[in-house]
Amino acid sequence: MRHTDLIYTLALLCAEGVGDITAKRLIEEFGSASNVFKAPSRLVDSFAGRGLASRLKSPLLFQRAEREMEFISRRKLSVWDYRDENYPTRLRHCPDAPVILFASGTADGSHPRIISIVGTRKITPHGVDFCQRLIAELAPLDPVVVSGLAYGTDITAHLAALDNRLHTIGVVAHGMDILYPAAHKKYVRAIEENGGLLTEFRSGTAPLPENFVRRNRIVAGLSEATIVIESAEKGGSLITAQMAGSYHREVFAVPGRPQDKLSEGCLSLIKSQQAHMLTSAADLVYHLNWEFNRPRPVQKQLFIELDTTEQTIYDYLVSQGRQLLDLIALDLKIAIPTVTSVLFSMELKGVVRPLPGKWFEAV
Repeated sequence: MRHTDLIYTLALLCAEGVGDITAKRLIEEFGSASNVFKAPSRLVDSFAGRGLASRLKSPLLFQRAEREMEFISRRKLSVWDYRDENYPTRLRHCPDAPVILFASGTADGSHPRIISIVGTRKITPHGVDFCQRLIAELAPLDPVVVSGLAYGTDITAHLAALDNRLHTIGVVAHGMDILYPAAHKKYVRAIEENGGLLTEFRSGTAPLPENFVRRNRIVAGLSEATIVIESAEKGGSLITAQMAGSYHREVFAVPGRPQDKLSEGCLSLIKSQQAHMLTSAADLVYHLNWEFNRPRPVQKQLFIELDTTEQTIYDYLVSQGRQLLDLIALDLKIAIPTVTSVLFSMELKGVVRPLPGKWFEAV
């Protein structure tokens, strides 16, 4: 984006009463942010409400925009404008997506596989273990892991991604001149070297409560799927899940135990059919129709132990040759979700190989 265009866009967003939706409508109507400022007052007011034209004449708007440009340059931030090619592909299709995003590090918002992982800040040991195992199992598929850099589930997901050499994006609810929570500052360098931080908020913006809801729509909009690890009956992660659903994205929830308070939100999503039940990485792989696109780091074993179901499927593939997942389930009279999960486990053991179109063969 050209320097002049960015100055005008920042100035427009600084105007009172101009949010993302209004700014986009004005830019689309007049052709550019600079044209909005140059348009006759009566046209601007007729399109966006009386009084906006006079507010756009304030020199303070451009003073603020210039200060922000200096901050962007000083911090070496990337700026993603919704009209530019580098703007996250999935987020662009959300009607309330930010006009501008500020990014640090090497974040790729248009990676072909992006998942968001959210949940309670009071994550249990069971939730930590599930989150870590899920990301480790998905690592061969090389997804980008998105979360909100908060305590609990968020930071667990970010660190698990780093442990598995995956890129991760932390979406924050404030300007890039601060970090909340401050305790997570020690992780920023590693995150920026393997992804980055992302925000729609200009410098000087504090982490106010209402900003976290706005942040959540970016977490949901960036991703192909949103996963809720643990949640009470009410919480920000449920808002993120509902936003993801409104964007027609897949939503998954980990069921947990019915008597656990931090399972109530997930169970509610599943019971109301707002989310798929997630018990393993195989559930996600099946519903998203993901296929492996690079060799998996499977350690060779002289003797591989298979359980009864794995042995049955392996013997079937040896005798039948490559076969469709649905036909494996039909011929062996095993439920498709079970076959999917078992095949995923067998892939990890290196005894079956996935092929395009949900075909599998014995190795």
